[in-house]
Amino acid sequence: MLTRLSLLLLCLVPAADVRAETHWSFLPRRRPVVPALADAWVRNDVDAFVLRRLRAQGLTPAPEASRAVLIRRLSFDLTGLPPTPAEVEAFERDPAPDAYERLVERLLSSPHYGERWAQHWLDVVRYAESDGFEYDRYRPGLWRYRDYVIRCLNEDRPYSRFVTEQLAGDELAPGDPEMQVAAGFHRLGPVRRNAGNQDVASSRNEVLTEMTDAVGMVFLGLTVGCARCHDHKFDDFPQEDYYRLQAFLAAAQEHRLVLADAAAQADWQRRAAPVEAEIKRLKQQLAKAQGDDRNRLQAELKDAERRLPPPLPVVCTICDVPAERTPIHVLKRGVPERKGKRVEAGFPSALPSAGIAPDAEKPRLALARWLTDPEHPLTARVLVNRVWHYHFGRGLVETPNDFGVNGAKPSDPDLLDYLANTFADGGMRLKALHRLIVCSATYRQAGPGFPRRRLSAEEIRDAMLAAAGRLNLMAGGESVVVPAEKDLVDLLYDPGQWQVTADAREHDRRSIYLLAKRNLRLPFGQVFDQPDLQTTCPRREASTHALQALELLNGRTSNRLADAFAERLRREAGADPARQVELAYRLAAGRPPTPAEAELARRFLATQPLREFALALFNLNAFLYVE
Repeated sequence: MLTRLSLLLLCLVPAADVRAETHWSFLPRRRPVVPALADAWVRNDVDAFVLRRLRAQGLTPAPEASRAVLIRRLSFDLTGLPPTPAEVEAFERDPAPDAYERLVERLLSSPHYGERWAQHWLDVVRYAESDGFEYDRYRPGLWRYRDYVIRCLNEDRPYSRFVTEQLAGDELAPGDPEMQVAAGFHRLGPVRRNAGNQDVASSRNEVLTEMTDAVGMVFLGLTVGCARCHDHKFDDFPQEDYYRLQAFLAAAQEHRLVLADAAAQADWQRRAAPVEAEIKRLKQQLAKAQGDDRNRLQAELKDAERRLPPPLPVVCTICDVPAERTPIHVLKRGVPERKGKRVEAGFPSALPSAGIAPDAEKPRLALARWLTDPEHPLTARVLVNRVWHYHFGRGLVETPNDFGVNGAKPSDPDLLDYLANTFADGGMRLKALHRLIVCSATYRQAGPGFPRRRLSAEEIRDAMLAAAGRLNLMAGGESVVVPAEKDLVDLLYDPGQWQVTADAREHDRRSIYLLAKRNLRLPFGQVFDQPDLQTTCPRREASTHALQALELLNGRTSNRLADAFAERLRREAGADPARQVELAYRLAAGRPPTPAEAELARRFLATQPLREFALALFNLNAFLYVE
């Protein structure tokens, strides 16, 4: 964390003398010629660029990975789930020359593809279902945004449309509930609710600042927030440009769209009215109370709030309220009380406008049209780099949210622009981009040509559920609240916020459907580097430390599922230890055990119960890593 002194010193650093036309990411994309290389290794154009770079460094490609490795790699990469033993066996025995390509198509067509790749997007857009800060109140209906993302990805909705709907779905189609859900993108960040009057300038400024910074990092891949207090010290992004960008969002206000007819709303209001009156009375008394009368009144208030009738289905979104449009000024040092020049909506001066003009009636729609112009120098580059990063563990630009001067330079500028051009020219379809990448010889390499990857927290939990035969694949719907340690729940401002889902079968659903609450992250997710949900996460870390082993050996999740895994082995493999070990490895590692592993397991089971063996498999590198 920066100290006050370091912040002061940073402000004193003169701005870098960098002109937009000299920085690569602000320039129009080039049209590089695909290298003409006569080499049987090259399967598509991606390989031609990669092989040229390898040869320049005196390197050669690694051989192709085995089919068992490839199907496990692809399955986790495209769906976030392990292949079944039957699927592995079928792929290994398939003699058809297009077996791999058909596997790719099957996985891209799976409904689990959207669930896997939605998690990547949710990381980037700082998705959570609560406000954060002290109160961390739940945002009803925001889970619909998660389901919207999954649905769009499974449908292969063009990225240009995907971006437009999130930035301005309510302006694009005001009467369409799905577009209202999409515009919930602007409601994903943390909001301070404990400052009393939320209409004061500082509170509104916090909201607009968070929304503006998110647009900059998610879609432009630029740290525009650095220009909130002064001209950007490194990128060609003046402070005035920051507030011109913010002005596109100035009319947007929080909105809760009720998905119920008038009769249902009237009935709800009739039942809620007496409780709301009691809540109002208690709040008035609480404002004047002191001492014991105050812990008592607070308890009565919480009890009254719990007696409200179940909320009607809603969409957590935004809408334009022109009469409440916030006047946007350049703020001196970013302080709301120090207003400078008033500005209107406008595109960053360092980037081309593509002939698109700001629209006072539908400002965010104009912003979306500018961002999704096929020739925009940043949008396609940023997106294809994110996809490359998730496939290989490292982007062509290693700083996915920073394409500015302080960000990394592309390791292969020609390949980056080739991918961005192909993506833009092909209608911005993500599945076509996936096909191009995963069907390349580059992607099919064995180690060390392909970097080994540790599974994410969600993949580990889902894989444990799958191995144990407990994975509930029901899709969509309201988020699931699973049991959590009492000590963690008691730390919440209101422990009553953590109401465990009554149906225990729901607890075994995929991790993406678990409640994303800012002030309570489950220990399993924390130790395996799940993001903290406070801001955009462009790249997850993959740490290795003792707490991970302790959680896998002693944690609630791993031990519950080890019991179920052992029961499955008994049920499907019978009482023969050799068959149990064979099945266990095929379920956990996607392959049979080696002779050494089989012998070690036999000796272990001679003295230890089967559930301890099942728990041990959850700790194997072969389970936790993808080759």
